[in-house]
Amino acid sequence: MDSEVDPRFGRAAYFVIIDTETMDFSVIENENVAAAGGAGISSAKVVIDSGAEAVLTGNCGPNAERTLSAAGLKLYTGATGTVAEAVELFKTGKLTEAAGPNVESHFGMDK
Repeated sequence: MDSEVDPRFGRAAYFVIIDTETMDFSVIENENVAAAGGAGISSAKVVIDSGAEAVLTGNCGPNAERTLSAAGLKLYTGATGTVAEAVELFKTGKLTEAAGPNVESHFGMDK
């Protein structure tokens, strides 16, 4: 909970799945960090399969956004600070639901 929010959704090293009522959480290692392509879609599927209802992230590209949206998950971009701080912003209504992706495909890929 004290780790910084990664600005890259698809290539974040870990996903923290949190019950915002109890603040119980689990951590999932993201095996898509070094994927040659498709990291956003594959990462979105991991989060969907975890049972999450919303995603708080710094940035999210179009492929991941479409995958999350198709599964009915809400997306909140622009999250910064620690995971705990981002969750607090979410709980107090200070994060705005994204209307779509906020970066282009391949954002955060080492080139």
